Amino acid sequence: MIAMMRKKRDNHRVAVAVMAGAPLFELAVPCEVFGLPRPDLIDPPYEFLLCASGPDVAVGFGFHVPRTSGLEDLIQADTVIVPACADVTQTPPADLVAALRLAHERGARIVGLCSGAFALAEAGLLDDGKSTTHWMYAGELARRYPKVDVDPAVLYTAEGTVFTSAGTAAAIDLCLELVRRDRGAAVVNELARRLVVPPHRSADQAQFVPVPVPENPGTGLGPVVEWARAHLDQQITLADLAAQASVSPRTLIRRFEREYALTPHRWLQIERLRRAQHLLESTTLSIDQVAGRSGFGTATSLRQAFARHLHTSPHAYREVFRLEHD
Repeated sequence: MIAMMRKKRDNHRVAVAVMAGAPLFELAVPCEVFGLPRPDLIDPPYEFLLCASGPDVAVGFGFHVPRTSGLEDLIQADTVIVPACADVTQTPPADLVAALRLAHERGARIVGLCSGAFALAEAGLLDDGKSTTHWMYAGELARRYPKVDVDPAVLYTAEGTVFTSAGTAAAIDLCLELVRRDRGAAVVNELARRLVVPPHRSADQAQFVPVPVPENPGTGLGPVVEWARAHLDQQITLADLAAQASVSPRTLIRRFEREYALTPHRWLQIERLRRAQHLLESTTLSIDQVAGRSGFGTATSLRQAFARHLHTSPHAYREVFRLEHD
């Protein structure tokens, strides 16, 4: 039994689905992590295949990728990786979707990098489970596939044998996590050193996305939300918002839920977070001052809000996103 298990690991085959117009970065990441031979580090190496329907596929910026294998080989792989697609508004290729289903039925590990999650969702592999994608596409993924629990804030997800990642650099994080599961921490730590990236970023680390909120409500709430935005540094109650709208609190709640799919309290919390993010990015105000101007009151409350919703601290957020100042 041990010999059989060893043999299966020694011959671990990674197949990458190459789609027309695929962005180069997300396509290059699995090639770099799994396809580049490193006999002094990963021995035996992964068996690596580029799989496509046609013999020569044009990807981003006019580059052409020669196919090494067809989708029939993808079905037989141990790990199947779908990089980002060219256009999330287009339905993923039917032959790829069918191949993903068959590979999953065989027990393959299925991975969607960035918007590659759309192909996995089309195949039904994300139904009733948590997944992610680039925060810009999270709303579209949730709208088109209502059975999918989309978390736009995390770097990557793992649901059994199905994995998804956020955009760009998060593809590296997920691929390194897969190597860690296959070959252990020592191997992935050295691999990360060679790639000059962190060896591990927690899956639930936030993507640091700006929180999306509709800007032009059509139910007469415009003056109310603009008033609230102008007074974020003050205490604002439900009664205050209802008075601005000249309606009862119950009616205001219904209007907010209809227009924003949020309660007034949640909307206000998101606006305060957006204000705090902006101040941290564009000013040198202290954390206490940012907390006051965004309505959190104290630095402690601001830190708690950032930990809860962005999985980071105000200081760490500023270190990443602070703009240059004269």
